[in-house]
Amino acid sequence: MAAISVPPRPYDATAVRPGWADLPADLRAAITARLGARVNWASTAGGGFTRGFAGVLQTVAGDRIFVKAASLVDQRHLSDWYAREAAITAVLPAGLAVARPRWTLTAAGYHVICLDAIDGRMPGLPWAPAELAATLGTYATVATALREPPVELAALGVPRLADLARADLAWWAELATGRETLPDVPAVARHRLPELAALEARLPGYADVPSMIHGDLRVDNVLLDPTGAAWLCDWTWLCYGPPWFDLASLLVTGYASGLDADALFDTHPAAQDAPADGLDAALAALSGYWLVRAAAGTGTGSPHIRAHQRWSGETALGWLAERQGWR
Repeated sequence: MAAISVPPRPYDATAVRPGWADLPADLRAAITARLGARVNWASTAGGGFTRGFAGVLQTVAGDRIFVKAASLVDQRHLSDWYAREAAITAVLPAGLAVARPRWTLTAAGYHVICLDAIDGRMPGLPWAPAELAATLGTYATVATALREPPVELAALGVPRLADLARADLAWWAELATGRETLPDVPAVARHRLPELAALEARLPGYADVPSMIHGDLRVDNVLLDPTGAAWLCDWTWLCYGPPWFDLASLLVTGYASGLDADALFDTHPAAQDAPADGLDAALAALSGYWLVRAAAGTGTGSPHIRAHQRWSGETALGWLAERQGWR
């Protein structure tokens, strides 16, 4: 097990996004009209790495909702992501701990989605074991529900993790062959490039399955409600893939919290059909992606994203190195 490590900035304080008062007046007017009552209180989401508006609004009528908004001109990719999230959450199987969409709106050059507001908070790091247990319990229910996805989800044209892995989760191979410049990676990686490339190359074959997964399961996409139950948020990256890949992604922070991440993975229902080296393949692919992206320079999102990618990549690589006995 690793020594306890925390990210350079808490996950609930990574966002740099506009507040409600910063949105164009005509957009606020359109949202208010759709709500049917004046907004008298608003909070801005502190987590996340995009610059779109995201926050809870409360009206004078007492209604509380969660709203996301992105420009159709300057943030076209983000507005497309929001539209996709609304479409996915509308047809996820019933009974899951997921915020459902109420409506969508295009106005004043923005795309807006409105979802149920979850009365909850993001888990802190290092993980409290009970909070991680609640999250793993919720994911077990989700994974079971998505093993045979409903036709409504399939109709959305969901991508395949196998294809995504070949296209964007094969960075160790790029580094090993010299097609990509080697960034400043930990020494254990510099001496193991062929082995890392071989491990990540197994992921596409392992990921070609009919089940669906969240695709971006991490601590800042979890909310804990007042009862201690966990809810899963931000469903933009739903894809066909094995549930143990989501589990590996989430448990990177479990490993950083000094917990027995191997045991948590091995005993979880989502890992029941994981190949013997499936976790290693996932950790290799994730660590390569995060470390290369961390060296990509300033982007258009949060200025904190590169530091978080670096921390995540080093943590995933450290877990993999421990499992492999690398020194």
